[in-house]
Amino acid sequence: MKASDGRTVGRSVCYALAVLLSISQTVRLPAQDTSRIAEAASVLGPLIESYGVSGMEAPVRETVKRLLPAWAKPETDTAGNLWLRVGQGEPLIVFVAHLDEIGFTVDSILDDGSLHLRTRGGFFSSLFEAQPALVHTTHGDVSGIFLPREPSRDSGPARRTPPPLRVSVGATTRAATQALGVAVGSTITMPKRFVRLAGSRATGRAMDDRVGSTAQILAVRHLDPTKLKHQVIFVWSTREEIGLEGAAAVAAALGTAPKRVHAIDTFVSADSPLELQNFAVAPIGRGPVARALDNSAVTPPAYVDSLRAVARARGIALQFGTTNGGNDGSTFTPYGVVDVALGWPLRYSHSPAEVVDLKDVASLGDLVQAIAEIW
Repeated sequence: MKASDGRTVGRSVCYALAVLLSISQTVRLPAQDTSRIAEAASVLGPLIESYGVSGMEAPVRETVKRLLPAWAKPETDTAGNLWLRVGQGEPLIVFVAHLDEIGFTVDSILDDGSLHLRTRGGFFSSLFEAQPALVHTTHGDVSGIFLPREPSRDSGPARRTPPPLRVSVGATTRAATQALGVAVGSTITMPKRFVRLAGSRATGRAMDDRVGSTAQILAVRHLDPTKLKHQVIFVWSTREEIGLEGAAAVAAALGTAPKRVHAIDTFVSADSPLELQNFAVAPIGRGPVARALDNSAVTPPAYVDSLRAVARARGIALQFGTTNGGNDGSTFTPYGVVDVALGWPLRYSHSPAEVVDLKDVASLGDLVQAIAEIW
């Protein structure tokens, strides 16, 4: 990186932080009406309850296709990404949300019939200990449990660093496990449900990135493709959790053609009872978030201002923040494409009990639609 580039990034970082401090000045607008929240739940629910560990996203992809309007004619590329092209002309704008979720693959089947696992994505494995498991095989799902850790041999305190997770499907030999259809490479998740909580809150596993996928579907449902002033490509990408692999394939295919890319992904918020309130605070229920700065990209200040203007033009409450993690849009920046990442506030990221506010989900869909239509 050149020195001049460093100064530019420094100014951008300072700007992003200044914007973050102005959250208290964000316009507080009325909540979405109940029908919009109900529609958001009707899309998000089936996506949450579809399983798709990185590399095995087909069930989620099929759910997305089923939830799109009849006029939409998406295509699947060789990397498994789902593309929907809408409108014609320049500039070309890309939206991308990922299909996959964290989980495991079977690394080996042990002599006692239990499964040694390989992680797909990053998370705290202790949250899965002593919980139900699902092994996804070519013959259907096989139920099991994530085995709890064994006590320390010296009878001292339990180890702070948990041992590698294993799964038992109840069989006691390798042959018996294989007879159930379990094989090396089978993916493993935990059973999950989409559950409405009080008010407009909801919980479920894999909100990351089913909410982003939902927002894109909502936007497509409500926009009029004949009125778009330029071409927009909506992408539902694969293998984000293991290295942004699907998005990288899309970026390589499009090269320098797009003007902007909008990655629609989680804003991991500190808005939870056990978190320090000094970083990444974006309260749930107060609207989507412009990810002005994360570990992979800095949004140029002028684009932050433009995004703010688009949101205000449509009466959409918008928060601004900085957070950890990367986003799919960063794979486009080597081609000179500007990455303007968007998200929504999420509590308890990458856990079995992620929490969102459906007002944020509906508003995020409104924002994606607005960007497609007027920016």
